[in-house]
Amino acid sequence: MRITSTSCICPVLVCLCFVQRCYGTAHHGSIKVTRNQTKHIEGETEVHHRPKRGWVWNQFFVLEEHMGPDPQYVGKLHSNSDKGDGSVKYILTGEGAGTIFIIDDTTGDIHSTKSLDREKKTHYVLHAQAIDRRTNKPLEPESEFIIKVQDINDNAPKFTDGPYIVTVPEMSDMGTSVLQVTATDADDPTYGNSARVVYSILQGQPYFSVDPKTGVIRTALHNMDREAREHYSVVIQAKDMAGQVGGLSGSTTVNITLTDVNDNPPRFPQKHYQLYVPESAQVGSAVGKIKANDADTGSNADMKYTIINGDGSGVFSISTDKETREGIISLKKPLNYEKKKSYTLNIEGANTHLDFRFSHLGPFKDVTMLKIIVGDVDEPPLFTLPSYVMDVYENAKIGTVLGTVTAQDPDSTGNAVRYFIDHNTEEDRYFTIDANTGTIKTAKVFDREETPWYNLTVTASEAESPGLQSHILVGIRILDVNDNPPELAEDYDVVVCENAKPNQVIQTITATDKDDFIDGQTFHFSLDDSFPLNPNFTLKDNEDNTASILTRRRRFSRTTQDVYYVPIVVSDGGVPSLSSSATLVIRVCACERDGRVRTCHAEAFLSSAGLSTGALIAILLCVILLLVIVVLFITLRRSKKEPLIISEEDVRENVVTYDDEGGGEEDTEAFDISALRNPSAAEELKYRRDVRPEVKPATKHPASSSLDRIDVHQFIKQRLAEADLDPSVPPYDSLQTYAYEGQRSEAGSISSLDSATTHSDQDYNYLGDWGPEFKKLAELYGEIESERTT
Repeated sequence: MRITSTSCICPVLVCLCFVQRCYGTAHHGSIKVTRNQTKHIEGETEVHHRPKRGWVWNQFFVLEEHMGPDPQYVGKLHSNSDKGDGSVKYILTGEGAGTIFIIDDTTGDIHSTKSLDREKKTHYVLHAQAIDRRTNKPLEPESEFIIKVQDINDNAPKFTDGPYIVTVPEMSDMGTSVLQVTATDADDPTYGNSARVVYSILQGQPYFSVDPKTGVIRTALHNMDREAREHYSVVIQAKDMAGQVGGLSGSTTVNITLTDVNDNPPRFPQKHYQLYVPESAQVGSAVGKIKANDADTGSNADMKYTIINGDGSGVFSISTDKETREGIISLKKPLNYEKKKSYTLNIEGANTHLDFRFSHLGPFKDVTMLKIIVGDVDEPPLFTLPSYVMDVYENAKIGTVLGTVTAQDPDSTGNAVRYFIDHNTEEDRYFTIDANTGTIKTAKVFDREETPWYNLTVTASEAESPGLQSHILVGIRILDVNDNPPELAEDYDVVVCENAKPNQVIQTITATDKDDFIDGQTFHFSLDDSFPLNPNFTLKDNEDNTASILTRRRRFSRTTQDVYYVPIVVSDGGVPSLSSSATLVIRVCACERDGRVRTCHAEAFLSSAGLSTGALIAILLCVILLLVIVVLFITLRRSKKEPLIISEEDVRENVVTYDDEGGGEEDTEAFDISALRNPSAAEELKYRRDVRPEVKPATKHPASSSLDRIDVHQFIKQRLAEADLDPSVPPYDSLQTYAYEGQRSEAGSISSLDSATTHSDQDYNYLGDWGPEFKKLAELYGEIESERTT
């Protein structure tokens, strides 16, 4: 037993003893000092002088996995205050104290009562103290010490990442690194050889080897061939204790696959091949296959086939199927047994991916010869043309000949051919064909504008073998005949501004024609000669299939005439030329100075104020209702005047008389009542709005100078006589007359017509609070009525 003691200057000496029971020798290790520290580092001693301390010791060690029947002795605590009389009591606290580690409180001996595992816990931290057994007073301050678990070789090396899967190119040089494997040992690598691992190969020789220290696996042979052997299973062992006897070991498997390189050229199994192809084979179809073998895989086995020479290189072609690596032979031109019975092809197969490291193993291509035998078959009739196009004019008579299709039997027998039309659609029945000659005729009258083109399928078969048939497409083109007159391209909405100038273009028009002209459509425009010369507008033919509408005078008025009609004639350039008439409607509109249309109707003014048609009707009804109420109110308050007495024999049929002072808006439908308001007003001739006279009657009214001397009674009689004698108007059975108050009546007229034409100073105060409102409504109604009548 080795005892480590303190220096002689310490008043208290504490000794730590450790017995290395496993090997029976004293333990020589590093010393950790917590009081007066003496630190040993690799044979060198470094002394630190500090104040006096009561405890100085080394580390304690306990052997792991102890399986003896008695507790394992760890060490001894001793204080120089202990005289051996049992007065000193030793106390142990900390990790495992009292359970794993126990102490004899009298002798200070420490024992381990349980088997410890260093891989689970490497050390334990405990505290020791010496006290007076009688007084329980500390003889030394409490100090900390460590019990380390000493390792034994109880863990075998393990490969945590195995088993391994790795690849290495074939034909690699000997010694090429394949993989590095690593085994781990849970034992203490700082103590002994328990964790010192060496590697060896148990399976896989002589192809591979392993470095015993690093675990690097390398190839052990030169130019290993994948085509000879592709997969290898290598078993690697790792053993601790540096490989000595008694060491523990573990193993793993490494699966090594040789990857392919292009070290094999393609080879055709045969040098000569023969292929039979019937002459009926379709152009573009595959007629045969050929394949060269390549021992390589993947892209290293990819190849391309080429026809390098031979008399059939222009008739046949070859392509490569990338999936099967086969050469597909296709027909480029039709075969004819009667002309040529066999062809010869030289075909080459070559790798597309080359590795120049192995170019000395080449060439990486091979050549074979292919003989193609053409087989004789009974062929269907063959048409002289691949397709036919025939023309016929529309409106041609039934039975018109379109053309003839011709087919012949290509075989040496030369059988007769019969023709017929495949009636797949109803349109196919519009044509007939002569079964013997192949002549096609029409079976109906065609309209190009309805259907400009027809497609027929004509079948030819041998008379001796009806099952052998050939089909061909015949296109029937319907040629145009000028049978449709031109028309205006659209319904033009023509507008002329009131401030228009002479020779101003107000619209450009064009035309369309359903007919199809070879040289393009040509249109001519003119005014209709059957109508008198239009004084307001004219037409200019621009000679580019368009025409311009121009004004012939300055300024237009909506109030005078808001719509004009211009008849136009459009003719085409066909033979014979066809024409049609159309009437342009030209509306007069109010425009801005820049030509923008502001409004075209009287209603537009009211619409601009934001009022809808329903709102305008409602306002008008309210105004009329108010007028009726006011008229009744005034009639009751004022004295009634004597009505104008009209004798029944002075009028014809019916005369309806009224004893009120004004009339309604419909009074103006038959006669102008401005003269009834004031007989001295200027007389102006006006026609009825519900009848447009064809013959303008001469003026029959008396001169304005005579109106001063005529009274109302005489005026009405005269107008009735004129109406009865006027031939331009139908007879009317009813005449409405109104009583007249006389000139310069103080009361004035309360008729809405009066307020509509003049701004009267009529006093409406008799209506009370309603007076100003009624005045505004009357003025508004007058403006509306004035716009409507104009």
